[in-house]
Amino acid sequence: MNDPSSNRKGDNMEEFLTDVQTLRKRARTNMNKGPVTDAYGADLERVIFVLNQALATELVCVLRYKRHYFTAEGLNAQAAAAEFLDHAGEEADHADMIAARITQLGGDPDFSPESLTGRSQTEYDSSKELVKMIKEDLVAERVAIASYTEIITWLGDGDPTTRRMLEEILAVEEEHAEDMLDLLEGLK
Repeated sequence: MNDPSSNRKGDNMEEFLTDVQTLRKRARTNMNKGPVTDAYGADLERVIFVLNQALATELVCVLRYKRHYFTAEGLNAQAAAAEFLDHAGEEADHADMIAARITQLGGDPDFSPESLTGRSQTEYDSSKELVKMIKEDLVAERVAIASYTEIITWLGDGDPTTRRMLEEILAVEEEHAEDMLDLLEGLK
């Protein structure tokens, strides 16, 4: 049986592991950076910028879904309104996750109402017709899905924590798109 500590080709632990003394020394330097260490592999300023765009996107989605919840009328409005309210809550949770990550990375989450729609990937909608509301919500979900997919690919292994958070959010956005499509098909 092979000794697990043996140096097989491509499996030399010394090739990628920093000695413990160096790790400890590095951890003590720049402690004010919290979790951002020398091992952080992404462009920190750009990540914070992109996350603030994602935060704006989620906040606009909350506002759009809330408006649709309160203004939905018609024969099938009750089921759609319940879905709108549920999605508004989940989008608010996403905004909280993103804002927390921005703070963790040493940035400032931008909740400024003045620039919110300009930073958002999605648009606000004030439609009064139920079908139009659902279509606009579906378009917004598709925009968010495409945006988060690009960000996840861009992050790669440079920031695995942010990537995993966005992957989790992406899965929910895909469910939202499916829900909106189901609502649309149910109205036909």
